[in-house]
Amino acid sequence: MDFQTDDTNCEDFEVPSQILNDTIPTKQTDENQSSIAVNNEENNQKEVAHLDNETTEDGIVEANKNKKRKKKKKKKKVQDGEKSAQTSTKKPIIPSIDMRTYEEEIEYLEKVNAFKYRVNKGFVPNMSVCAEVLVNQPLEDLLLTELKESCICCQEKEINKGVDKDSSTQHKPKPKSKPKNGGFIPALKQMANVAALPGIVRCLAMPDVHSGYGFCIGNVAAFDMDDEDAIVSPGGIGFDINCGVRLIRTNLSEDDVSDEETRERLCQALFDHIPVGVGTEGVISIDDDDLDEILEKGIDWAIKKNYAWVEDKEFCEENGCMETADQQKVSKKAKQRGLHQIGTLGGGNHYAEVQVVDAIYDEKAAKCMGVDKIGQVCIMIHTGSRGLGHQVATDALQKMDKAMYRDGIIPNDRQLSCARINSKEGQNFIKAMSAAANYAWVNRSCITYLVRRAFEKVFEKSAEEMDMHLVYDVCHNVAKIEKHTVDGIEKTLLVHRKGSTRAFPPNHPLIPKPYQSIGQPALIGGTMGTCSYILVGTDNGMVETFGSTCHGAGRALSRNASRKKLDHRKVMEYLKEKNISIRVASPKLVTEEAPESYKDVSEVVDTCHDAGISRKAVKLRPIAVIKG
Repeated sequence: MDFQTDDTNCEDFEVPSQILNDTIPTKQTDENQSSIAVNNEENNQKEVAHLDNETTEDGIVEANKNKKRKKKKKKKKVQDGEKSAQTSTKKPIIPSIDMRTYEEEIEYLEKVNAFKYRVNKGFVPNMSVCAEVLVNQPLEDLLLTELKESCICCQEKEINKGVDKDSSTQHKPKPKSKPKNGGFIPALKQMANVAALPGIVRCLAMPDVHSGYGFCIGNVAAFDMDDEDAIVSPGGIGFDINCGVRLIRTNLSEDDVSDEETRERLCQALFDHIPVGVGTEGVISIDDDDLDEILEKGIDWAIKKNYAWVEDKEFCEENGCMETADQQKVSKKAKQRGLHQIGTLGGGNHYAEVQVVDAIYDEKAAKCMGVDKIGQVCIMIHTGSRGLGHQVATDALQKMDKAMYRDGIIPNDRQLSCARINSKEGQNFIKAMSAAANYAWVNRSCITYLVRRAFEKVFEKSAEEMDMHLVYDVCHNVAKIEKHTVDGIEKTLLVHRKGSTRAFPPNHPLIPKPYQSIGQPALIGGTMGTCSYILVGTDNGMVETFGSTCHGAGRALSRNASRKKLDHRKVMEYLKEKNISIRVASPKLVTEEAPESYKDVSEVVDTCHDAGISRKAVKLRPIAVIKG
């Protein structure tokens, strides 16, 4: 297995080098300052000596005077350093534990039942609570293999370090295999590190869990808003803020798109209408004032500009707008990145897919959502806040590094950069994150507008005639302030969901009125060539997972591993055999997004269903897909 920090929804971007390479800002101890002063002085003396060799005879006297002056400065700096060392603050050290074998690691893992593992305290330092992960047997094997290979990798690195230190060794033994985790931490460790953050109430992971940036993908982490030490962390949301999925239904049937010519025309029309790929610019033009309104008003802007139907608003999570948004907290650079990307799909695992209803598990829920006929044509859109959201997260991480040192927050992993919720940095991030979430809802709304136009062109009917109504739009990368009951007490929590979908139970006030009797729909995207699902929330899920469920399949191979292992031509042949039309901007994505690169989405969904945190309603099968 090859590990990576996919963040599931941020494939458009590389993690900024300054974030990966910087260390947590720390004040130097006086001991270090003295050492630096000595080293700098030695360098200065070398420079003077070098100049002396090139000076004239008249300059030698002056050079010698300089040497004496510099020696005095050196002595004074060392004395000052010794004097201040008594009152200095020591450099914060990130906690660490001795390297353990895989057998020692799994001693901390407890199998609670057929679908749940508990990660007990002590697995990593400073855990305030245990962590829990939902997996069935096949997914359990993948999760534990990730941990095992990480242990092997760490052991090999330690062996190599020892060999490097032994200068007398002539022949260095080669490790049995190359390190595979690229320096990233396995998901179980990442969960446990989150469970050590200040103010944590519970830490969970969904069955599609895999390693990510700071938090693992599939993580749900709730922090107590009444705890003054509780934090908010960009890593608990992801770089693609409000990456999410929406589903549009139609009254078309599979018979309407069964012939290859029609299917290819439709696929090409979607590809022509929707800008795809990394760095693409949209066909929908906006100015600075439009952008500010988008950031604060969300879908209301799209409705006003006729890019969305009025009824679309009701069927968006949060009604397509987070009221905590403040466009003034979004940086100029972030706005520049977002100005020309409204109505664009992006790259990576983002897609627009034409699907047909393949199976119905809950007739009541299917009828309520209007997707109750086998073979009914639907469209699924998966994308987020593009470059704007990525920049919002990047900006926050840089500011929070400094805030952590100021407030004495020392996480187990520096990728868990965070700030106290009620701090200036914490509040500013929540407001900027909310604005980026609003941008994402408008982005998906504008893509919906383009999808409707493409269908009108191919079928020569209006979108209204084809009943192209929005079934639902739900995000899976966001943090929200919610009320939940914990140990019999109602608490106000900041719930981070990264690669996990909110799925509230029936009769919850925050879901659309038409869906009150069935629960909140959760749209679960599959992989390119595999099925997707509609789930609905349950009462048990509200208790067990803060009303959360999975978001997709979850990667099993990194993108690099996929490119090395798979042949894009064979993947294309596989799709053709299944009568799936495809348009892709970059050929490498064909292998990166192949079904073999992911876990089995049906196993993931079945685990959520069997564990009772959500309920299967509808299964959808792809017939055409466009990707960046």
